[in-house]
Amino acid sequence: MPSYEKEISRFEGLNTQVLGISVDSVPSHEAWQKSLGGISFPLGSDFYPHGAIAQKYGVLREEGISERALFIIDKDGIVQYIDVHPIEQQPDNEEIFKVLEKLQ
Repeated sequence: MPSYEKEISRFEGLNTQVLGISVDSVPSHEAWQKSLGGISFPLGSDFYPHGAIAQKYGVLREEGISERALFIIDKDGIVQYIDVHPIEQQPDNEEIFKVLEKLQ
């Protein structure tokens, strides 16, 4: 998420809305973004019912956490790109920008 904040003007230049969603609570989101000095894009809490969004997208683990997943959804609500990778790995922003540029 911090890397998306650093690139927010580039996302905006591609007419893209960044949205973060996690299974954490709203208070934990608030504390997390304060620890980063704030972020400019919305964070959604998939806390209650716990993991409902993650489950619908197929990325909720049995232990109640979600995979680190990235979805690019176009203006018509169609998922155009999915990247699910190990939680300890950061997704490659350049790959994301390549996909976004193709959708323009």
